Amino acid sequence: MEDFFILFERPPTHLNRTCAVVFFLDALRINERAPTRRITVGRVFVHLHGKAKDSSFRAAISDYANRLNSDGVQIIEHRNLIDPEEYLDNIIKKARKDTVILLQEKGENLDSIGYSKRMKEWRISNNSTHLVVGPPGGFGIYGGDLLSLSLGKITLPHELAAVVLLEQLYRACTIIKGLPYHRA
Repeated sequence: MEDFFILFERPPTHLNRTCAVVFFLDALRINERAPTRRITVGRVFVHLHGKAKDSSFRAAISDYANRLNSDGVQIIEHRNLIDPEEYLDNIIKKARKDTVILLQEKGENLDSIGYSKRMKEWRISNNSTHLVVGPPGGFGIYGGDLLSLSLGKITLPHELAAVVLLEQLYRACTIIKGLPYHRA
């Protein structure tokens, strides 16, 4: 392999067809031996407990889902007939070694810049991040050992919490891209 680079660093003063073919074949041979390593980036999954019943919430969730799709954010709507324990267990089983973060009142508060910093970390990570918006009654005693984020000290209906979270994720993506959506 070193011979190949030496040849390219000091090519002959006159290149003829034979030299070009040799250089090309050397390049192919080296590329065949080069290990192929799959590069993965972290994705962000937002889990919602059921579809929004209110049409305005549904429209807002759909709008932000479309905006965030190109940024590696995917919305997953679960059946709303399952209890919080089963809902959380299903997500943890599917996530395996990925990070699961619950949205609840006692979680860490972040501002928009904080969300953009976290979004960068989540994207750079090899593992995906699962943000879980709880059912209407919250998670109760379940998920106490998981990481959690808060949207503030106020109590929000879970459908509105989903819209606020998606808006903050969209704002974080525009901050990362340097777009004028966020004016601080």
